[in-house]
Amino acid sequence: MEPRQQGLLDKEPLKEVDEDMVSEVDLNNTVTEEEREEMENELIKLDEEITTLKQVLASKEKRHLELKQKLGITPLSELRQNFSKSWYDMQTTTAYKKTSETLTTAGQRTSVAFSNLGNAITRKFGDMRNSPSFKSFEEKVESTVSNIKSKVGGTGGAGSFEDVLSSAAQASAQDTPTNNVTENSER
Repeated sequence: MEPRQQGLLDKEPLKEVDEDMVSEVDLNNTVTEEEREEMENELIKLDEEITTLKQVLASKEKRHLELKQKLGITPLSELRQNFSKSWYDMQTTTAYKKTSETLTTAGQRTSVAFSNLGNAITRKFGDMRNSPSFKSFEEKVESTVSNIKSKVGGTGGAGSFEDVLSSAAQASAQDTPTNNVTENSER
């Protein structure tokens, strides 16, 4: 290799020789051989500790599962317990309490409003029934019903609805032929 002057801003592009030199540079040359051995030993110890901890954890998880099975704790019961605890925790939050109080108040006010509305409608129907217009309409309906009854039932009086039904039933019973004639002819 040719000796070159080193400068920060070389005007010549890199040559293959320069690239080889860069790839051979050891970036870890700040660590001595003794320090490197110590780090490798520490790395081996850490790997062994990690392996041991994994084995201990697996053993503890196995024991944990055995105890749960003996106690009858199933994943479903755990889920229920977690849900119940979460629900309880949520109900004890300030936001939930304020929302619940607001909704309760709104529900009570809505109930009162509907009750008042029902009372007002009932009162309006009562007022409407007592009005002259409704009384006139009611009289016309009664007159029409009486006319229909007199034409259908043959009676001129205004009987009750039950009277009309019973007279219609009697009329249909009289129109039905009896079996007495058939029994007499067979003898």
